[in-house]
Amino acid sequence: MLIDTHCHLDASEFAGASLVIADAAAGAGVSGIVLPAVHKNNFAAVTALAHQHPACFYALGIHPMYVAVSQEQDLVFLREQVAQRLQAGCEDRRLVAIGEIGLDYFVPELTESPLREKQEFFYTEQLKIARDFDLPVLLHVRRSLDMILKYLRRFSVAGGIAHAFNGSIQQAESLIGLNFRLGFGGAMTFTRALQIRRLAAGLPLESIVLETDAPDIPPSWLDGQPNSPEQLPRIARILAELRGLSAHEIAAATTRNALAVLPRMMIPDSQAD
Repeated sequence: MLIDTHCHLDASEFAGASLVIADAAAGAGVSGIVLPAVHKNNFAAVTALAHQHPACFYALGIHPMYVAVSQEQDLVFLREQVAQRLQAGCEDRRLVAIGEIGLDYFVPELTESPLREKQEFFYTEQLKIARDFDLPVLLHVRRSLDMILKYLRRFSVAGGIAHAFNGSIQQAESLIGLNFRLGFGGAMTFTRALQIRRLAAGLPLESIVLETDAPDIPPSWLDGQPNSPEQLPRIARILAELRGLSAHEIAAATTRNALAVLPRMMIPDSQAD
């Protein structure tokens, strides 16, 4: 089996076909799909999808690119939602993480005051929520790894995944030391993506998880068309080629890694082999 650790199955690009797409992915061997929220307005959508398909799980969080249209009260709402869903006696096992959260210093307007400071505030407050509820985090990181690490060291969380990792070996080692796995997906399939392919080939295998970020970051063979979780097996084969391993070995290792860092994912043992 394979686990897609980052997939926006509720995106408008899927136009109501989300469950059909999840079925196709499951038929291709993708037995787990993690759906991160990006804003309070899609908390309900990712929750509903996770409860409508056995392969799907979800995370709740406010994405840095949605911070500009979010209010501090949304953080209170997030905390209340997490508390409600983890309440003893009615615990929602489909909730596996806080995410997608992080920092984005790639988009110019997000790097200027007051949005830069607002991003950092939302990031740190969501780290506190993850810490308080002992949940891992799904990190969005664009040109912000040093600041991401700074706050991770300040607010200790249960680990998580650095989505679409594209940092240095030293930054990778720092994240691994904080119990993070590193997400690789469609970008790795481009032969010109030399740095990402070097990382995918050389980092410890136990630190790597697979993802699609569908409908974004399509692999090379989609020629810019929307990505989907059904592409994950072929993406896994690229990783296998880069590391000189079999597709089965990659599937087994990345599944173990995902389940280790997202322990609330309940995959039947018969599917996890």
